[in-house]
Amino acid sequence: MKKFRYLIWVFFGLVVFLLGWGLIEPYVIDTEEEIATIPNLPEIWSGERVAQISDFQLGMWWDNDPTIRRIVDDLIEENPAAVLISGDFIYHATPNPETEINRVVNLLRPLTKAGIPTYAVLGNHDYGMRQLNSQPKEDLAANLEAALAEIGVDVLQNEAILLPPPENANQANSAPLYLVGVGAFLAENSQPEKALADLPETSPRIVMMHNPNSFAAFPANTAPLAIAGHTHGGQIRVPFTPEWSWVTLKREKLEHIDGWAEDYGASGNQLYVNRGIGFSDLPIRFNCPPEVTFFTLMSEEEVGS
Repeated sequence: MKKFRYLIWVFFGLVVFLLGWGLIEPYVIDTEEEIATIPNLPEIWSGERVAQISDFQLGMWWDNDPTIRRIVDDLIEENPAAVLISGDFIYHATPNPETEINRVVNLLRPLTKAGIPTYAVLGNHDYGMRQLNSQPKEDLAANLEAALAEIGVDVLQNEAILLPPPENANQANSAPLYLVGVGAFLAENSQPEKALADLPETSPRIVMMHNPNSFAAFPANTAPLAIAGHTHGGQIRVPFTPEWSWVTLKREKLEHIDGWAEDYGASGNQLYVNRGIGFSDLPIRFNCPPEVTFFTLMSEEEVGS
């Protein structure tokens, strides 16, 4: 009987510990440093770093402003050549989406004010879509896009743009590096072919999207470095397992939810999935801390040498 009571107390203590850590971990920032290989990368971009952040989910109860604010401060200090934000800035469209949009703007304004080129795509929550069968709210997405544009965040919708040369680069010798941005998958606005339409075939590029499902539609050798968010890395992950989480375990098969995706997409394409910062449903992260990712860009020749 005493042993049974002891086991109950051990179990209870473990549950309390896990719950407590789940409430603490959202404020523990994980910085990932990755090497990204891009064919035909211009020399002026070799060794430059670009950063990715994702999934703020502002407006969910007990959301994560403090971590976003600290990450923005870190990005300003690191001063990457560009910051890429892969969607889901806000959580829902009610009761007052203007409040959520203003919070996003206030958190990101220091980043653009510091002169760091900042780009974004929108996610399903930015259209007010919490459920797969929700009707996208185009006006909500348009208002968010306009507010971001006012502070200098360029939101891409199935288009490609030239990235400005890195600081201190020789402008006369600068060669182009493109950024391709794809629309929200669940809002049925994901059009990779349209985004790629005006790009020279062998031009170096970075591709960004919100939902990793957009990646499968890219033809071979058109997305050598693609980045996505959306998954939150599973948010609550089973320790000592590769990718098991409440997201993957409730589905028929394991799905890739963070880091480099292997054996996914067409030949010559490579996808990285960022764990994001915010939450869905519960304000808890376990074995899945919020992530900021820095990609050091390299050419194929440099990696192979």
